[in-house]
Amino acid sequence: MVPPEEAAKLLPEVMAELAAIKAENAWLKRQLFGPGKSEKLDRLQTSLPLAEPTPAPITPKVETITYQRVTAPKEKRPVPAEVFKNVPVKETIVIEPDEVKADPAAFERIGEERTFEIDIIGPQIFKREIVRPKYRHKTDRQLPPVVAPALARPVAGGYASAGLLAWIALSKYVDHQPLYRLEKQSARWGAELPRQTMADWIRITAEWLEPVYRQMLKRVLSGGYIQADETPIRCNDPDEKRGGTTEGWLWVISRPGEDVVFDWRLSRRHGELTSLIDGYKGILQSDGYGAYEAYARDHPEVTWVACWAHARRKFFEAEREWPKAVRLILLIIGWLYECEACWDEHELTVSNRRRHRQKLYPRRLYWLKKLATGVRERMPPKSGLAKACDYLLRYWTPLTAHLDHGETRLDNNLVENAIRPSAIGKKNWLFIGHPDAGQRSAIIYSIVVSCQRHRKDPLAYLRDVLTRLPAMTNQDDLDALTPLNWQPA
Repeated sequence: MVPPEEAAKLLPEVMAELAAIKAENAWLKRQLFGPGKSEKLDRLQTSLPLAEPTPAPITPKVETITYQRVTAPKEKRPVPAEVFKNVPVKETIVIEPDEVKADPAAFERIGEERTFEIDIIGPQIFKREIVRPKYRHKTDRQLPPVVAPALARPVAGGYASAGLLAWIALSKYVDHQPLYRLEKQSARWGAELPRQTMADWIRITAEWLEPVYRQMLKRVLSGGYIQADETPIRCNDPDEKRGGTTEGWLWVISRPGEDVVFDWRLSRRHGELTSLIDGYKGILQSDGYGAYEAYARDHPEVTWVACWAHARRKFFEAEREWPKAVRLILLIIGWLYECEACWDEHELTVSNRRRHRQKLYPRRLYWLKKLATGVRERMPPKSGLAKACDYLLRYWTPLTAHLDHGETRLDNNLVENAIRPSAIGKKNWLFIGHPDAGQRSAIIYSIVVSCQRHRKDPLAYLRDVLTRLPAMTNQDDLDALTPLNWQPA
């Protein structure tokens, strides 16, 4: 039995450990029953018990707080006639009354009632015959026959068109369908497409798109401001025992308004970032992963700025532990975002945004740091709020570096949103089939995600570019084929 004196000394440590366990339990509930890492929390889901229900506690004194919230007007749901107004009419059915059919001469038409129904025709494989007539000279029979040169196509000597290659790539990297599913589905399209053949087409597609991808990478690195992030993906490595998988990484760099560039690496080592952005000069924005901080420290020509969304997220996760303190901190951070949204709406220039930040932010940031420092001194070290304060204070310099720059965003959300398709994809196709295939996925992800960012149809882009690239004799002018600059013919 522990003596009372020692028990009194251990009590603060035990209470801190209990608070940490409760916070971890609440976090696990949000992951299981809530929206995961999203900050929009479904309060009803977290009320689901993880264990046997316990008796209701004594109702505490309730303090009523009233406030006003301005909500946006509810959008009117569009009628079907508006939704499908641009859908072409493939078939018209005229239904005559039975009375008119019996005696057409006794009736005259005075109008009509029109309705519609929506139908669908699934994917269909069809052949496009290519005929090249062969001729010989009528008078000089010694001349060889003449025939037009064959069309330049992505698959030399094969039967896959640019449209089919585009469809297969889109199905895997936008619709997240594994090739074995496409193999089963293709039988309904008119002919079964072998899985291995489609894997070869993915490789050929990536090879044709690689020059455009290199041009995209060159332009992103030349802009003076990039956002970076990375995400893990399992990879089937033949060198692993029993056909196991290893962990690879997709590194992503981008800039607001520019294309998104993925790059495949077999590790998350700091040197991978160095080789990816070697020679870059400008602003580098990221989360708190040490590779970015180390790169900026070793390269004076690079300025590292941090992500406010990561700092805010940690306070949001700790809100249930200490709601009053957390809400005040979130209120200050939210004010920063309100300012940015207002400046976006008024389309402030880079210099004006920097001037506004330097004028308005310092006072609020001073009180934010003072509040976080005071809260941290009173919190148990293992509590979620203490960890949130530690993160904020640890990265205070790169977080406040935004004051010196008007072109930066407060957070890294744009590049994190660009990663989402790959996160959904790996839940469907589970892993990359070979380490050498990782860069193919990086190239195609770069293309389709960039098309989506610029609101351009990835299928139309791939069909057009895969048709044009084999016929191009001079590939120096590839800037017009990047998703940012591409325009449909």
